[in-house]
Amino acid sequence: MVKIKNLRIPGYQPVSLQIAANECIGISGVSGSGKTRLLRAIADLDEHDGEVIVNGIHAHNLPAHTWRKKVALLPAESVWWFDTIGEHFISYNDNFSTLGFSAEVMQWDAAHCSSGEKQRLSILRLLENRPELLLLDEPTANLDRHNTTQVETLIQHYLHENRAAAIWVAHSVTQLKRVAQRRFVIHQGQLQAAGHDID
Repeated sequence: MVKIKNLRIPGYQPVSLQIAANECIGISGVSGSGKTRLLRAIADLDEHDGEVIVNGIHAHNLPAHTWRKKVALLPAESVWWFDTIGEHFISYNDNFSTLGFSAEVMQWDAAHCSSGEKQRLSILRLLENRPELLLLDEPTANLDRHNTTQVETLIQHYLHENRAAAIWVAHSVTQLKRVAQRRFVIHQGQLQAAGHDID
C-alpha cells in the first residue's frame, strides 16, 4: 500500500493518493504540466513537503539511496555509466528474454545501443532491485507496438508477482486505459481524476 499525504510541490496544489498493492495508476497531462516533477518528488529527488509512505515505511525514515531502491524512478531518458550493458546488472535473468534480449546483451557496448534498446534495458535495470513502487515516466516512448506490448505485459506481471504498485506517466490516454486501473490528469497545477472535459 502506498500513501501520499498532502504532497506539496512549489506551484502545484497538494496531492493525496492511496495506491493498492498490484495497482497501477495512470497520469497524463500536457507537456510542462508537472508530471515528471510529481514523480521526482515522490522519489525524493525534488523539493517537496508532505508524506510518502510505502508499506508502512516513511520516506523521511530512510537514507535517500535506500528509499530510491524501494521507490524506483524510471526517467524518460536513461543514463549508462559503464562501457558494457552487463556492468550495469547483477546477472542475466528471464526478464531479458521476455523483452527480446539474449544473454549476449551483457557484452554489448552501451554507447552503441539504440534509444529503444536502452529504454527496454533501463526497465530491466529498474526491476532488478525489486522496488515496491515503480515511477514510470513515459516508459515506452521510444518503442514500437510489439515492444510496447512486451513492456506493458512485463510490468503488469511484475506488479502482481511482487505485490508492487506503479504510477505510469504517459501522453497516450489509450495506453493508460490498458495498463492503469485508475487514471488522473494534471490540469492547471492540480491532479484530478480523468474526466471527459480534460481527458
